[in-house]
Amino acid sequence: MSDLHELTALETAEAVRRGDASVLDVVDHALARAETLGARLGAFAFLTPERAREAARALDAAPRASSGLRGVPTAIKDLTATAGVRTGRGSVTCRDWVPAVDDDLVGLLAAAGTVSIGKTAVPEFGLPCYTEPAGAAPAVTPWDLSRSAGGSSGGAAAAVAAGVLPVAQGSDGGGSIRIPASVCGLVGLKTTRGRVPAGPAAGDPAGLSVPGPLARTVADAAAFLDALCGRRVWPGEPLVPGNLPDDGYLGLVRRGRGPRRRVGLCTTAPYGDLAGLVPGWAGASVDPVCKAAAEDTARALESLGHVVEPVEVRLPDEVVGAFLTLWATLALADPVDPADEHRLQPLTRLLRARGREVPGIVALGALQTVQVATRRIVAERAGLDAVLTPSVALPPRPVGWFTADGPETDFAHQVAFTPWTAIANMTGEPALGLPTGWPTVDGTTLPVGVTLRGRRGEEDVLLALGAELEAAMPWSHRRPPVW
Repeated sequence: MSDLHELTALETAEAVRRGDASVLDVVDHALARAETLGARLGAFAFLTPERAREAARALDAAPRASSGLRGVPTAIKDLTATAGVRTGRGSVTCRDWVPAVDDDLVGLLAAAGTVSIGKTAVPEFGLPCYTEPAGAAPAVTPWDLSRSAGGSSGGAAAAVAAGVLPVAQGSDGGGSIRIPASVCGLVGLKTTRGRVPAGPAAGDPAGLSVPGPLARTVADAAAFLDALCGRRVWPGEPLVPGNLPDDGYLGLVRRGRGPRRRVGLCTTAPYGDLAGLVPGWAGASVDPVCKAAAEDTARALESLGHVVEPVEVRLPDEVVGAFLTLWATLALADPVDPADEHRLQPLTRLLRARGREVPGIVALGALQTVQVATRRIVAERAGLDAVLTPSVALPPRPVGWFTADGPETDFAHQVAFTPWTAIANMTGEPALGLPTGWPTVDGTTLPVGVTLRGRRGEEDVLLALGAELEAAMPWSHRRPPVW
């Protein structure tokens, strides 16, 4: 089959199950596209063709199973530890690191029958919301190769949006799944804190970062989430995020119309002037195309019988400051030989320098401030099933837009670009990015996403809403110019 990349993940698995294509056929097709398109897009840190083909042959030799994703090619984000495979974390200081053990999700995806063809590109240590690692091509959106694919899951999003992979793993500590989903025209799910096992390293100490899928359809994202969750109770995991649907997330999506929901709509940035907190701050505004995407989505929800009402989402300065303090201290989580600090990128050096200036008691106070704010934010929206916002405040940014004027302006641009994303990371709530906006910007059709933030443990509610919106505002037929 020469058009395997046209298939969704579930359609790929069905083609393998029926015998229309072997797993090796599918993996070879993905590798061929990765070697050409992937290189143009900056999608991969590196490929692992021999390892992928060996896994494909093993699956072809085994009895056919009915696993929902058996034979589906994917890739692992280069922040995720993979035993025996270089995991460079987007940094020249880590390019030779080969972990001895897998992150749990690597094993879960292999057990589901997926085949990783390599590691997707990330920015250094996953810190920025764009993917422009030193010594490598930037990850760009397939819709306009002059514009960023976002970050930190930028490589994964570029690969899926261009039809190299039908689905891929991302992780999200401040928007790193939802931002690339928005600028690449994908479905991206930030899971509830604790929904997926944190793995041997136990995740980041503040609990901000969680894994999740990037896909072209809601059903594929649901199937990928099923693979990550399984049916197990994870020994030692500190959080129990709620029960799974009886027939899995994919079964729920396929079930059809569910209860009508109450959704809050907010299209204004949740903070005002941050000049006292963010050096280089030049203000923030929401581009009309981003606002329009959220308003159009709200009207679609109303036409489906859901109740949509305006809400105000506000983050006081002390909460924004606390999150920025945590982000700076977490920049120190990756150990770097002091002799190699000068090799880090300017933004990384800036954040690590800020982190070193934070006394331990201040870092603990920032964590407490975030936890107190979390209680308020969750309580204020307890009567709503979801809050709808634009995913980001601006359409996809040109490559180099963040970095052009130095690291302080870079960071200020990131804060202005992503006003809503960190809220779900602070609260631990799930958030689903959907590609419902397709405006023309400077003569080019570009994706502009929206996000539904739900209650803890209620990925089922978000995925059901997402499936309804996908039927009402179809997007999976759209193809970028490089397709």
